Amino acid sequence: MRMLLYLGLVVTLFNLAPAFAPPTWTVLVFFALNTNLPAWLIVITGAVCAGIGRYNLARLTGLLRYRIKAKTIHNLQSAKDALEAKSAHKYAVLILFVISPLPSAQLFEAAGLIGARLMPLTIAFFSGRIFTYSFYVAGASQLKAKGIGELITEQFSSVWAILFQLAMILGVYGLSKINWNAKSTSK
Repeated sequence: MRMLLYLGLVVTLFNLAPAFAPPTWTVLVFFALNTNLPAWLIVITGAVCAGIGRYNLARLTGLLRYRIKAKTIHNLQSAKDALEAKSAHKYAVLILFVISPLPSAQLFEAAGLIGARLMPLTIAFFSGRIFTYSFYVAGASQLKAKGIGELITEQFSSVWAILFQLAMILGVYGLSKINWNAKSTSK
């Protein structure tokens, strides 16, 4: 139980940091490799605490709005209005919070500054993190259980791994056969 509390505390604090904190997945992998916590519990705790940390980071950043010049506040409000003008924009923002390769701290800071509704963004962030953290923790759990040598050997002898690699090669080949020029000129 103590390890779970440490995990939650570290993840929350890292996600409260406005910049320069290590990625959360590194903490989760560390706990997966160095504790006996179940993988599913590490993933759920990590995603929940990351969401709590980012939500509160956005709220704290939002408090800075009152220290910003009126012109800048007007610009931020215009940005918010533009993002909320169409449903497509709203969905694009939600998708950005689910799968963004951008550092999430800065996304939440921006959301806090423009006064965006934080709960939908946090739920989208949480949903994406459940998915990605599952991969990292599953990989770490496999490494812990089998060792690096067996994992590498498995990749060369697994029918599914081989089929997946072949499918990816065919996918790249297929992309090269699409007439992309025709797609862009038909608009």
